[in-house]
Amino acid sequence: MSEPPTFGAEEEFLLVDPRTGEPAPRNADVAGEAARRGVELQLELSSCQVETTSHVVTTSSQLGEELSRLRRAAAQAAEGTGLRLLAAGLPPATPHAFPVTDTPRYRRIGAEYGMVAHEQGICGCHVHVQVPDRAAAVGVSNWLRPWLPSLLALSANSAVYRGADSGYASWRSVLWRRWPVAGPPPFFPSPDDYDRTVRMLIDSEVILDQKMVYWDVRPSENFPTIEVRVADVPATVAETVLLATLVRAAVMTALEAPADEPGRLPPAALRAAYWKAAHDGLAGRALDLVHGHGAVPAREQLGALVQRVRPALESLGEYDRVAGELDRVAAQGNGAMRQLRAWRIRGEVMDVIEAAAAATLS
Repeated sequence: MSEPPTFGAEEEFLLVDPRTGEPAPRNADVAGEAARRGVELQLELSSCQVETTSHVVTTSSQLGEELSRLRRAAAQAAEGTGLRLLAAGLPPATPHAFPVTDTPRYRRIGAEYGMVAHEQGICGCHVHVQVPDRAAAVGVSNWLRPWLPSLLALSANSAVYRGADSGYASWRSVLWRRWPVAGPPPFFPSPDDYDRTVRMLIDSEVILDQKMVYWDVRPSENFPTIEVRVADVPATVAETVLLATLVRAAVMTALEAPADEPGRLPPAALRAAYWKAAHDGLAGRALDLVHGHGAVPAREQLGALVQRVRPALESLGEYDRVAGELDRVAAQGNGAMRQLRAWRIRGEVMDVIEAAAAATLS
């Protein structure tokens, strides 16, 4: 590609009652209020969620401005209907239920997938990056597989769930993998192999359609992009921009990488690395799937990713920004670490809600 790839991000948010912190199943009301204010919000499977979609951008600064604008607009729409917007991977407070959004497709998913669909409230962040074609997208997906746990650890933001410390930095990612086509994508030798696999899943009625390919990396069916879906929704705009900038640089690196770089991994090793990332987040250790050094500090493994994609970051003029942001996150903590700090003061879920709400618009 002669120019750096364009990119963008989707962020999913929780709607909660400001008095109790419990999820509020009123996404249609909030989307209607946002529409009256000139902003479009998407409805998610759970009726306590909304999603924002940025414009396609060319710089990280543009993305930060976009995400800030959209978070403010969504928060104002939520407040206009008596609710609060939270950037959190899961509801910190105990919900009475997660009603499915009342659309034909979501009703069908609710009927087919039972409790997996009805115990949702799962909020992620999806980064879209331009690629030349589907063959390139599949190759990028393969290259990214060893690094996905590091991106999960960076974004972890679901430590407190149903009024308790879950014991994990990203409990969202553990719950999300209950879906039949979720978690890390398989290694695909070619786009044809990818397409055959997806067709098998649809024909066998494991999934309803291509939209239910929920792997943490997937080629777009309609656009020349790849979508990286591994992350919890980050607590702050700055953390989403950091995540998206790293993903963009990783895609650029993958497009130029030798074909024999790691990607085809033992399934047990990748599963273990995912579990470790979800459990420890940035505060603990990670499995080094690339160099085979065993368990290393999670921050060190994330630093290895930054160094691997450093030429791409430097070509974008983003290396210093990324290095500075990583230092800031290491010092201040990411979303999961903020949640746990708030929880451990008094063990009160509303302290977690207040901290998450403040971070959402910080």
